Amino acid sequence: MIFKKQCFKLPLAITVLGLVGFYLTSFKPADDPTERARLATVIEKSIKTEMLNKWYPQAVDKEAGGFLSTFSYDWKPVGEQDKMIVTQARHIWSNSKASQLYPEADYYLPSAKHGVAFLRDKMWDKTNGGFFTLVDRQGNVKKQEGGYAGGGKNAYGNAFAIYALAAYYQASGDTSALNLAKKTFRWLEKHSHDPVNKGYYQTLADDGTPIQRTSDVPSTSDVGYKDQNSSIHLLEALSELYLVWPDPLVRERLQEMLVLIRDTLVNEKGYLTLFFTPDWKPISFRDSSEADIDKHHTLDEVSFGHDIETAYLLLEASHILGLHNDTKTMAVAKKLTDHTIRNGFDNKVGGFYDAGYYFKDKTDITIIKDTKNWWAQAEGLNTLLLMADHFPKDSLNYFSLFQKEWKYINTYIIDHEHGEWYMGGIDKEPDMKTAQKGQIWKASYHQFRALSNIVQRLRPDKTAPAAPKNLKKSGTGTLVLNWDKATDNRRVIGYNLYQNNKRIGFTPLTSFALANAAKLKGSKITIKAIDYQGNQSANSTAITL
Repeated sequence: MIFKKQCFKLPLAITVLGLVGFYLTSFKPADDPTERARLATVIEKSIKTEMLNKWYPQAVDKEAGGFLSTFSYDWKPVGEQDKMIVTQARHIWSNSKASQLYPEADYYLPSAKHGVAFLRDKMWDKTNGGFFTLVDRQGNVKKQEGGYAGGGKNAYGNAFAIYALAAYYQASGDTSALNLAKKTFRWLEKHSHDPVNKGYYQTLADDGTPIQRTSDVPSTSDVGYKDQNSSIHLLEALSELYLVWPDPLVRERLQEMLVLIRDTLVNEKGYLTLFFTPDWKPISFRDSSEADIDKHHTLDEVSFGHDIETAYLLLEASHILGLHNDTKTMAVAKKLTDHTIRNGFDNKVGGFYDAGYYFKDKTDITIIKDTKNWWAQAEGLNTLLLMADHFPKDSLNYFSLFQKEWKYINTYIIDHEHGEWYMGGIDKEPDMKTAQKGQIWKASYHQFRALSNIVQRLRPDKTAPAAPKNLKKSGTGTLVLNWDKATDNRRVIGYNLYQNNKRIGFTPLTSFALANAAKLKGSKITIKAIDYQGNQSANSTAITL
């Protein structure tokens, strides 16, 4: 999602935090149009020739459905090809977005449709509802206990299904996909949402019952906890869903997750607490012995990649909700970004470290995992440019950091010989050169979203589409609206529908069915065209129902 710069006036205490920033004088400033155009060209070329072309359509599993999961470093399918809901959904999302950005490639939208069919036919539980987490290549459920890749169900996986289905509907207009996204949202609402303490239970039984943490659960397990990772991706999924289905309950849950993450999950130091009890008490082992901390650090460490990713996701949600001049969310997003830069960025080479820890006897953070996974680099790059455009004069000099991070990715993360991204930076892990390029935790989603967002931001489009013309209605019980295709300087991706100036729907097509037309009698309906960067046209001529 590309959203426009807003004027946020932050408190003085926040704007002066960047005192330890540094300038990288060899890089050009953020407002240099020549440099921005050059970067956009270079990065888009990398998307087309070193990323998407390696995945698609090769990853489409023509025999068993869905997408192949596992590829060697040189792009040979390897292993048993188990399929996780998260990976399958991410492939659908990438193909859906690629079809909008590059419609001249005729395989992206059919590939996304192919993936949706596998989700619907193989991964949806036709008895209890909800998506299973893990299946084999043919779609048979693989049973495991707990965890994100377990064979049962979890909120995280179902969130990604919503994310993918909503994106596919936005690209295709296939209402069956939107209906499945709605069905998944309602299933989570019934089983996973906590109406008392808010948020969502993560680990679920096959029938949707939240799995409680009992005395026999190992102390190192996250079963029974609420957590930041499922929370931020539920926020992400609800944002994508609300774009195409502006339902009041979706809006309520999106606002709930925004406030919960911003005000509870982000702590006063400026990083995310990873795990909580169901009533949102933080899980921490800082006051335990060194051995205990070492044993449990994955439950309470600082995850720099998630922090800087969340900065973007919070701002995206705020924008989609239409919260203009949302200084509180911007301040928290900036705080997350600045903490990550100051504590988790390699100033010498570039790149964000994987994890740090605040030991109780030390004031400063300790880097406990100095490797640099690929997805944190992608998310960091995306957020750095976002912050550079919002705060071009900040002493941290976000644009110079963005340039340095891109140089790091281009040198140590992108495989210029075989294509795509190494799983980790080869400055720290040279063996990543021959590690798998694809597996159930690595698809194209992080890096494609980051780079495509960046290209759009580097090539801003401020021209709105022309207003749709010739809006007409037909039918009685189900009213069908039709209009002429709108024009744009780049490309119209769809149309928002308004009832008495309130948004009620979206479609990428030039027709829309309104059920229960009798209940809408007397309403004024208008249509607005929208482009990929979110520019909206003026209203069409109104019709009265």
